[in-house]
Amino acid sequence: MNEEEQRAMILEFERNRQVLGSVSAQKQQIAFQLEMVNASLEEMAKTKEKTVYKVVGNVLFLKDAKEMEKELKDKKESTDLRLKTLEKQEENLIKKLNAIRAKVEGVGKEEAQEKEEKTDKKKK
Repeated sequence: MNEEEQRAMILEFERNRQVLGSVSAQKQQIAFQLEMVNASLEEMAKTKEKTVYKVVGNVLFLKDAKEMEKELKDKKESTDLRLKTLEKQEENLIKKLNAIRAKVEGVGKEEAQEKEEKTDKKKK
Protein backbone atom coordinates (compact mmCIF):
# COMPACT_ATOMS: atom_id res chain seq x y z
CA MET A 1 0.00 0.00 0.00
CA ASN A 2 1.46 3.34 -1.00
CA GLU A 3 1.48 6.49 1.07
CA GLU A 4 -1.50 8.02 -0.76
CA GLU A 5 -3.69 4.95 -0.11
CA GLN A 6 -2.63 4.98 3.52
CA ARG A 7 -3.61 8.65 3.87
CA ALA A 8 -6.98 7.90 2.25
CA MET A 9 -7.57 5.09 4.72
CA ILE A 10 -6.65 7.35 7.63
CA LEU A 11 -9.10 9.99 6.35
CA GLU A 12 -11.80 7.35 6.01
CA PHE A 13 -11.03 6.21 9.56
CA GLU A 14 -11.43 9.76 10.87
CA ARG A 15 -14.72 10.26 9.00
CA ASN A 16 -16.09 6.99 10.37
CA ARG A 17 -14.91 7.93 13.86
CA GLN A 18 -16.87 11.20 13.62
CA VAL A 19 -19.95 9.36 12.38
CA LEU A 20 -19.57 6.92 15.28
CA GLY A 21 -19.52 9.85 17.72
CA SER A 22 -22.70 11.22 16.18
CA VAL A 23 -24.44 7.83 16.23
CA SER A 24 -23.39 7.30 19.86
CA ALA A 25 -24.81 10.70 20.84
CA GLN A 26 -28.09 9.94 19.06
CA LYS A 27 -28.22 6.54 20.75
CA GLN A 28 -27.78 8.17 24.14
CA GLN A 29 -30.61 10.65 23.44
CA ILE A 30 -32.95 7.89 22.25
CA ALA A 31 -32.10 5.74 25.29
CA PHE A 32 -33.01 8.69 27.54
CA GLN A 33 -36.31 9.17 25.68
CA LEU A 34 -37.05 5.48 26.11
CA GLU A 35 -36.41 5.73 29.85
CA MET A 36 -38.85 8.65 30.06
CA VAL A 37 -41.52 6.77 28.11
CA ASN A 38 -41.08 3.70 30.33
CA ALA A 39 -41.38 5.85 33.46
CA SER A 40 -44.54 7.43 32.07
CA LEU A 41 -46.02 4.03 31.27
CA GLU A 42 -45.26 2.84 34.81
CA GLU A 43 -47.09 5.83 36.25
CA MET A 44 -50.00 5.29 33.86
CA ALA A 45 -50.30 1.71 35.09
CA LYS A 46 -50.49 2.92 38.71
CA THR A 47 -53.15 5.58 38.20
CA LYS A 48 -56.88 5.02 38.38
CA GLU A 49 -57.64 8.36 36.77
CA LYS A 50 -59.74 8.41 33.60
CA THR A 51 -58.03 11.52 32.27
CA VAL A 52 -54.44 12.73 32.40
CA TYR A 53 -52.55 15.82 31.31
CA LYS A 54 -50.28 15.80 28.31
CA VAL A 55 -47.54 18.40 27.96
CA VAL A 56 -47.15 19.87 24.49
CA GLY A 57 -44.57 22.63 24.49
CA ASN A 58 -45.55 24.96 27.33
CA VAL A 59 -49.21 23.91 27.37
CA LEU A 60 -51.01 21.16 29.30
CA PHE A 61 -53.89 19.36 27.59
CA LEU A 62 -56.44 17.07 29.21
CA LYS A 63 -56.46 13.69 27.51
CA ASP A 64 -58.15 10.32 28.00
CA ALA A 65 -55.86 8.01 29.99
CA LYS A 66 -56.45 5.02 27.68
CA GLU A 67 -55.58 7.08 24.60
CA MET A 68 -52.50 8.44 26.30
CA GLU A 69 -51.39 4.94 27.30
CA LYS A 70 -51.81 3.73 23.70
CA GLU A 71 -49.86 6.76 22.45
CA LEU A 72 -47.05 6.03 24.92
CA LYS A 73 -46.92 2.36 23.92
CA ASP A 74 -46.68 3.35 20.24
CA LYS A 75 -43.92 5.82 21.08
CA LYS A 76 -42.10 3.14 23.09
CA GLU A 77 -42.27 0.73 20.15
CA SER A 78 -40.89 3.26 17.66
CA THR A 79 -38.22 4.42 20.13
CA ASP A 80 -37.15 0.81 20.75
CA LEU A 81 -36.84 0.26 17.02
CA ARG A 82 -34.79 3.44 16.57
CA LEU A 83 -32.51 2.44 19.45
CA LYS A 84 -31.90 -1.01 17.96
CA THR A 85 -31.12 0.56 14.58
CA LEU A 86 -28.60 2.92 16.15
CA GLU A 87 -27.00 0.07 18.11
CA LYS A 88 -26.60 -1.89 14.87
CA GLN A 89 -25.09 1.15 13.12
CA GLU A 90 -22.72 1.62 16.04
CA GLU A 91 -21.64 -2.04 15.89
CA ASN A 92 -21.02 -1.85 12.14
CA LEU A 93 -19.01 1.35 12.47
CA ILE A 94 -16.86 -0.16 15.23
CA LYS A 95 -16.17 -3.21 13.05
CA LYS A 96 -15.31 -0.97 10.11
CA LEU A 97 -12.98 1.17 12.25
CA ASN A 98 -11.24 -1.93 13.61
CA ALA A 99 -10.77 -3.29 10.09
CA ILE A 100 -9.30 0.00 8.84
CA ARG A 101 -7.04 0.25 11.90
CA ALA A 102 -5.82 -3.31 11.34
CA LYS A 103 -5.01 -2.53 7.69
CA VAL A 104 -3.18 0.69 8.52
CA GLU A 105 -1.29 -0.87 11.43
CA GLY A 106 -0.52 -3.92 9.32
CA VAL A 107 1.01 -1.73 6.63
CA GLY A 108 3.01 0.11 9.28
CA LYS A 109 4.34 -3.17 10.64
CA GLU A 110 5.24 -4.39 7.15
CA GLU A 111 7.14 -1.18 6.41
CA ALA A 112 9.00 -1.41 9.72
CA GLN A 113 9.98 -5.02 8.97
CA GLU A 114 11.19 -4.05 5.49
CA LYS A 115 13.34 -1.25 6.96
CA GLU A 116 14.76 -3.66 9.53
CA GLU A 117 15.60 -6.18 6.83
CA LYS A 118 17.34 -3.50 4.72
CA THR A 119 19.30 -2.34 7.77
CA ASP A 120 20.31 -5.93 8.58
CA LYS A 121 21.52 -6.48 5.00
CA LYS A 122 23.61 -3.31 5.11
CA LYS A 123 25.27 -4.42 8.35
CA LYS A 124 26.30 -7.72 6.77
